[in-house]
Amino acid sequence: MKKITSAFEKFSAKVTKITGKPISFLMAMFIVIVWGITGPVFKFSDTWQLVINTGTTIITFLMVFVIQQSQNKDTIALQLKLNELIAATSTASNRLIDVEDISSEELEVLKKFYIKLAMMAKKDKDIHKTHSIDEAKTLHDKKKK
Repeated sequence: MKKITSAFEKFSAKVTKITGKPISFLMAMFIVIVWGITGPVFKFSDTWQLVINTGTTIITFLMVFVIQQSQNKDTIALQLKLNELIAATSTASNRLIDVEDISSEELEVLKKFYIKLAMMAKKDKDIHKTHSIDEAKTLHDKKKK
């Protein structure tokens, strides 16, 4: 299974690099133009229409899996880089490591918190002043007393 996964990963990386280039788009556009020009030759028959419909459906179906593989790998790599930055920064809240695994409701709570932080930052005259979740909790606890 590891060999299949590794082979698919390499294949996926190559395909996404190739299909992401302008020449790939131009080739696809060229195929569509040629197909359109040949319409009168084939009297716009059902078979003529079926060729493009089948071809594009098959390519789209397969590309979904290839692109998803690449996107999954990129997402994991990005999350690991962000986790490293959080872990390495003394003032960052470690609670945000693996935040991608929390529920939508919990994400919404965090989002509201960061909106409040952004509003606090806008009010500050000193652009170098920082606010963190831990700082906000400490301030909140002081206010409760």
